[in-house]
Amino acid sequence: MVTGNFKEEVGRGCSGAVYWGILDDKRVVAVKKLNDVTQGEELFVAEVSVIGHINHMNLVRMFGLCSERKHQLIIYEYMENQSLDKFLFNNNTTLQWRQRFKIALGTAKGLAYLHHECLEWIIHCDVKPENILLTRDFDPKIADFGLSKLSKRDGSGFRTSHMRGTMGYMAPEWALHLPITSKVDVYSYGVVLLEIVMGRRVSSWVSDDEEDPVRVRTFTRDMRQVLEGGNELMILGLVDVRLQGQFDYEQLVTVLRVALFCLEEERNKRPSMDEVVNDLISFEERDNYSFNST
Repeated sequence: MVTGNFKEEVGRGCSGAVYWGILDDKRVVAVKKLNDVTQGEELFVAEVSVIGHINHMNLVRMFGLCSERKHQLIIYEYMENQSLDKFLFNNNTTLQWRQRFKIALGTAKGLAYLHHECLEWIIHCDVKPENILLTRDFDPKIADFGLSKLSKRDGSGFRTSHMRGTMGYMAPEWALHLPITSKVDVYSYGVVLLEIVMGRRVSSWVSDDEEDPVRVRTFTRDMRQVLEGGNELMILGLVDVRLQGQFDYEQLVTVLRVALFCLEEERNKRPSMDEVVNDLISFEERDNYSFNST
């Protein structure tokens, strides 16, 4: 395998940097290299044990691994369009509404597979745009399983002595030291959905590396009032201006409603990812992608 001595970095996750590489059979791959072999041992074992047992079109595929004294490497399929954040938060690039809805639905399907269909249920624990990779055709694939945990099938969750994930995407139960269930991924997905619609970071409730629960509640309360009021102008004001009115209004409202359900403070009120998929898929075939507010 050739990596050019790890010179071409294409991304960075919680457990290490990701580099461009090419296999002997000429396949282009992404190679994750852990930053610290000693500290990264747990993350390496976690990621390999999880990703080695999953197979879904919306989850990144692993081709191989290498663990030796100096390096711990995981070899993945290469994603031509890299990660979702590069399109949402970069003014030089944008996504059409069809692509955004496709990414929202595909990501939901990947999480539903982890939560409900795997032989051992899996909680990702770090769902965010940086961990949603995009193929050439903008099909999403969830990546970076270094923080993932296996979930009990009885849904009781697990307890942990330290928080996992990224500020701005973490469910309240992390800070409250409650048992962690798949509903933490549902919450994170809700944040991602809003960012897909708005084209910007919505985690404005994060400051000094802490989340302000009052600001979170205020943000979601105001969003609910806008949707329940049915004020089209206010709803349209939430949409990424780069779309220039080219989107399906019913899909938009559905995505926003799903996002707010996912962001419920009480986890038992949040939907399962299976329910999210069902809500979104019912609007998948619509083809009205021009909304003119005038």
